[in-house]
Amino acid sequence: MTRRILVVDDESHIRHVLSLKLRNSGFVVDTATDGEDALHQISASAPDLVITDLQMPYVNGIELCRAMIEETALIDIPVIILTARGYALGADAAGLTNVQQVVNKPFSPRTILEQVHRVLGTASDSQERAA
Repeated sequence: MTRRILVVDDESHIRHVLSLKLRNSGFVVDTATDGEDALHQISASAPDLVITDLQMPYVNGIELCRAMIEETALIDIPVIILTARGYALGADAAGLTNVQQVVNKPFSPRTILEQVHRVLGTASDSQERAA
C-alpha cells in the first residue's frame, strides 16, 4: 500500500527537496505552502503523515496541529515538525498528541526519511536489506 505524505513549508526549496526524497522512496507526496492551505488539503483527503514547518504565515505548524486534533477524522494523523535550529516548542504546543517528532533545520533528507519510516512503521530500503 502506497502511503501519502503532505509536506507543508513556506520555503519552496524545502518542499522540493523533501518531495523528491520521499517520492524517490515510493511515497505519494502532496505539498502546501502554509498551514491554511494544508488544512484545506487535509480536510479534503487525509494523508497518512504530515511534515510541517513550525514557523509559517497565516496558520503556523502549532496551529495546524491543534486544528487537526480538533477534528475527529484528523486526530490520528501523525505529524513531524520542522523547526529552525534552537527554536524549541513552547507551552502552546502542550497537548499536541499528534506530534511524533521535532526535527531541527538544517536537516538531512535522509534523516527525515528515517523519521518517516519510524513514524509510519514502514521499512526503509536499508532495513529491508538487513532483514
